[in-house]
Amino acid sequence: MTYTPTVLFEDNHLLVAVKPAGVLSQSDSSGEPDMLTILKEYLVEKYQKPGQAYLGLLHRLDRPVRGVMVFAKTSKCASRISEQIRQRTVGKKYRAVCYGVFNEEKGEIRSYLLKDAKTNLVKVFPEKEKAPKDAKECFLEYEVQGNGRIAGVPVTLLSVTLHTGRSHQIRAQLASIGHPIVGDRKYGSGPNRFAGDILLESYHLELEHPVSKERMVFEIPLSQEEPWNQFIKE
Repeated sequence: MTYTPTVLFEDNHLLVAVKPAGVLSQSDSSGEPDMLTILKEYLVEKYQKPGQAYLGLLHRLDRPVRGVMVFAKTSKCASRISEQIRQRTVGKKYRAVCYGVFNEEKGEIRSYLLKDAKTNLVKVFPEKEKAPKDAKECFLEYEVQGNGRIAGVPVTLLSVTLHTGRSHQIRAQLASIGHPIVGDRKYGSGPNRFAGDILLESYHLELEHPVSKERMVFEIPLSQEEPWNQFIKE
């Protein structure tokens, strides 16, 4: 294994782990490390399995994004959790550090997104009437968690609740209202060329256990690394 994965929960049905920033969710043509392969190797080593271990990928995080991911250890559980995702009963919250100061403590963004497969970029249309027919409706809510500065530039820490899971949704929608995420090279870097990873992470995931039906919640704390640590409350 490239590194020892941070596992938050594991039983015979589920595996919940933290994907570091810079690691792929699943393998691609680059051959770079990916969570699915790393966790399969982890299971083979832990349980001394002959051959490969089964592990179902249920959702993805963009490569530069750190966060909580859930994987299924059986095909039946993969099917049941995938259905929860389709029914939007899986709760997801993200932390994002954005450029600028928000006038309101809470808000929501409703718009329509269309992804260009050639450029791998998403275009945002604020109104349905002006959006192409194949654009997808997207909805998120945000709440201000704190304010700070990066290289003298005002920034805001948000908690974002995702109600629809479209590709690049949070990044594109926040940029569309003039608050791009710090470090986002695709959708606008703001007034300061921040050199680090995008300041976006999936910190909260909740779902119904596919067998016991228990509602389960997984969270990771705010990072103590710069520049995240300026938002830690004493």
